[in-house]
Amino acid sequence: MLNLTLHLSLRLSDNAYSLVAEVMNKLVVIAPTHCQLFITELADAVQKLTKSGIDELRVFGEAVKALLSTSSSDGAAILRVLQALSSLVGSLIEKEKDQLILPEKEHSAALSQVWDINTALEPLWLELSTCISKIESYSDSSPEVPTTSRNSTTKPSSAISPLPAGAQNILPYIESFFVMCEKLHPAQPGSGHDFGIAVVSEVEDASTSAAQQKTAGPISKVDEKQMAFVRFSEKHRKLLNAFIRQNPGLLEKSFSLMLKVPRFVDFDNKRAHFRSKIKHQHDHHHSPLRISVRRAYILEDSYNQLRMRSTQDLKGRLTVNFQGEEGIDAGGLTREWYQLLSRVIFDKGALLFTTVGNESTFQPNPNSVYQTEHLSYFKFVGRVVGKALFDGQLLDVHFTRSFYKHILGVKVTYLDIEAIDPDYFKNLKWMLENDISDVLHLTFSIDADEEKLILYERTQVTDYELIPGGRNMKVTEENKHQYVNLVAEHRLTTAIRPQINAFLEGFNELIPRELISIFNDKELELLISGLPDIDLDDMRANTEYSGYSAASPAIQWFWEVVQGFSKEDKARLLQFVTGTSKVPLEGFSALQGISGSQKFQIHKAYGSSEHLPSAHTCFNQLDLPEYPSKQHLEERLLLAIHEGNEGFGFG
Repeated sequence: MLNLTLHLSLRLSDNAYSLVAEVMNKLVVIAPTHCQLFITELADAVQKLTKSGIDELRVFGEAVKALLSTSSSDGAAILRVLQALSSLVGSLIEKEKDQLILPEKEHSAALSQVWDINTALEPLWLELSTCISKIESYSDSSPEVPTTSRNSTTKPSSAISPLPAGAQNILPYIESFFVMCEKLHPAQPGSGHDFGIAVVSEVEDASTSAAQQKTAGPISKVDEKQMAFVRFSEKHRKLLNAFIRQNPGLLEKSFSLMLKVPRFVDFDNKRAHFRSKIKHQHDHHHSPLRISVRRAYILEDSYNQLRMRSTQDLKGRLTVNFQGEEGIDAGGLTREWYQLLSRVIFDKGALLFTTVGNESTFQPNPNSVYQTEHLSYFKFVGRVVGKALFDGQLLDVHFTRSFYKHILGVKVTYLDIEAIDPDYFKNLKWMLENDISDVLHLTFSIDADEEKLILYERTQVTDYELIPGGRNMKVTEENKHQYVNLVAEHRLTTAIRPQINAFLEGFNELIPRELISIFNDKELELLISGLPDIDLDDMRANTEYSGYSAASPAIQWFWEVVQGFSKEDKARLLQFVTGTSKVPLEGFSALQGISGSQKFQIHKAYGSSEHLPSAHTCFNQLDLPEYPSKQHLEERLLLAIHEGNEGFGFG
């Protein structure tokens, strides 16, 4: 009967199979002695399927036509059996300490049988890797090979490739491999049975620079099955990401293991996963969040109206009213509020943040203590940045790499000092690369002059000991790595720890640490601030006209004029028309308006040619009069974006 049930289960629909697997688990609960019997039968089934699976993968790899004309059955069967096994093993492990399912001897025998399957399946995984490599080579070298990618107008990177047609046939094999890696691998003694994030982080450390390795210490031996997953994902990252791109839900299901080593997931796939999770929260919250602010007191008014709101309130749809103005917020005023508020928050006069390095990146100002309620303000800023991410809004601000790492919960290193103080970084690097015996006379403390440099404009300082008794402990060739690490920790963390903690308290109310941590520091910057430059070709390709056509003289002049604008004036034009100076990561095709996606609009404005261009930010719409000359258009446009880029008007 069991053999018949298993035989039939391999040919049932997914729903019917789920019922069979559920019945099997319930039988084990009722009669625990059946557990080993089921595991034995499932283990036999998967080993019998392995040979035909290898043959099938070999056929797929030999000719692309076979991939297109054949429908896989063995891959799906193997996946179902391994999923059933993982469910039973999960029950065994859950009750392992209490031994509630099987006596110790039978329990160990059952698990041992599962671990033996790893060895039996190794040839299958090798053939799978070979098959994927061949499919990828077909896709790269044969332009005739059809694909199944969606026709997108976004701006993908060169690394993004479409999914070869027929590749769905090997997806069950890949999912089976991931099940084996995550649920059915022998655990290291004392490490638990799950695919541990801590262990994966050691794998990631293995790819860091030699300089980082010197300061980080030795790397532990990583479980072989986890290393197999890492090698597989690294080698076939291209195809794996193509699968995710076509079906983003894979990251929450069979491909979820990849989120534990997120460097293998392309940024656009991470971003889609992030937005999906955030959208789920949006969909379950309908109460609007309304605020009314004065432009001259935008920081104070916003702070007072938002600081007492609950986390649940903050998840509501934000609508902004500027007091004394007639505009109704359909999206444009909210974008403008984010832009104006961020300017004030990061202005030096607010004492909250300070610029470092190239004067264009920010991190908390240690002198913020002189600002009344400064930690409450940092929590508020964390909420604003978190709310912007939650709402899909972009901020015109860039933080230091080390501050992005603090948001992500990633440890900073001395390498991060380079962006803040290149000269000091060179000194530290020289220390690490040369013998400092009898050359430098340093102690494990920072004197007043160094402290002024480190804390950027701080005027009241005291000596700071990096370790207790540090003033009396000399830096030597043997302990210089420890000294460099402590200096980096002090510069980038200790001196501003209260401000960092307050910011994160507000930020994580809206953006959970486990969700944001899938990004690296560069990706987080893109997520918060968007693309750094305005691509006029992309902007022009995604512009729609009313009253004009692309060939109209006024439109030709417009693009010639904008082409000659400075980077700052291009940003002013974008903010004048859309309410924000940042471009979505997907490019101009993804501009948002009152009812979702809304391309850049240029409408003909009728009336006097002396009128200035006007804008409707809710519709990303520029109303452009028909000027008599290119020079006149340039003069009027520059005046409009410089003098009329704030406030709501009827133009």
